[in-house]
Amino acid sequence: MTDTRPTPRLRHGRTALALSFFVQGAIFALLVTRIPALQDRYGISDELLPAFLAAVPVLAGLGSVGTEYLVRRVRPGQVLRWVQPVVSLALLAAGSGTALWQAAVALGVFGLTVGALDASMNMLGVSLQRAYGRSIMLGFHAAYSLGGITGATAAWAGAREELPLPALYAPVVALLIPLAFVAGRWFVDQREAAPPESAAASPAAPAAADAPLSMKPLMPLCLVMAFTYIGDSTVSNWGAKYLEDVLHSSEQLATLPYNLYMVTTLLGRSFGDLGVRRFGAVRVVRAGTLLAAGGFAVVATAPGPAMGMVGFLLLGLGLCVLVPQTFAAAGRLFPGASDAAVARLNIFNYVGFLVGSPLVGALGSAWSYRGAMLVPMALVLATMLYARSFAPVPARYGDGHERPRTVDVG
Repeated sequence: MTDTRPTPRLRHGRTALALSFFVQGAIFALLVTRIPALQDRYGISDELLPAFLAAVPVLAGLGSVGTEYLVRRVRPGQVLRWVQPVVSLALLAAGSGTALWQAAVALGVFGLTVGALDASMNMLGVSLQRAYGRSIMLGFHAAYSLGGITGATAAWAGAREELPLPALYAPVVALLIPLAFVAGRWFVDQREAAPPESAAASPAAPAAADAPLSMKPLMPLCLVMAFTYIGDSTVSNWGAKYLEDVLHSSEQLATLPYNLYMVTTLLGRSFGDLGVRRFGAVRVVRAGTLLAAGGFAVVATAPGPAMGMVGFLLLGLGLCVLVPQTFAAAGRLFPGASDAAVARLNIFNYVGFLVGSPLVGALGSAWSYRGAMLVPMALVLATMLYARSFAPVPARYGDGHERPRTVDVG
């Protein structure tokens, strides 16, 4: 009987990649939870703020597109190892400037490099999950959520102590950059993750790798990714502002919705892999969709901050499973071209942010922010139409035998 336990190299790679997800979660949370402070620092008007928020995902999408071509020459692990410190430094630059152009440059660099970072991280996650032969992708995104909680908590403490942004960001970045470099030594790329028997067991693999990537089977997953990130961007970009301006909370309390959201995403993702193995991806995706829609409904009708935060809790539990399973499904559809599939799918992450941030802002200004919350609710519900795209398909895992009782995880 073949030993299917992961090798020490794979286990080390899994831990290193989880650390990288953690670092990125912390950095992103430190940015989005302090958007009101950044707005005040640079004197950005409410009318101009959506343009700044939209520019970051546009540039991130370009970064993701570039990564698809870059990884043909450079391994995803190398890309990730070098862009992650640049993302951290861009955060520090965004919090340290005084002129509007400095904010624009810093956020531009942040956007371009975060696109490459997100794409390369998920490329590594998909290939590691295939090597493991079971669902582990949610665990990586759980580490991202834990990082988000850490970053949001630091932001809350900074707001409480009235720390200027440079004083908040500098020590965190000084800690996270060395951590990212250490983790980068242990990344496992697709060729290293593939079992040595896989080429013999799957003679069609080389042909699959050379085949052009068709967008038609990938498009349902692209739409799910966009809908999910419209919902996610609503929380990250407008959660603090919604609680402070609509539900009349304090500035300190307004930092909590994102933190609560990340706590529930951590819980959901920590147990999500078990749910996928037990019930299958389709049921998990459907349940998450219904929970997220309910969360938006609660936020839109909340009479005060307490009930609003209950809505953000539900949103975290619902949305948390959708993105990891979408990446996993893309890797499952294109086993020989998973890096390219992940890079293209990742673009729709930023399409969601690009649409979600200005959409909610425009509707909030022209109509009401409560009414604006119903739009991402409807779009997230549309995921139910594409749930079958997450259904498992037969796959071989390198030992020459099918595993009919194991959920195919990409």
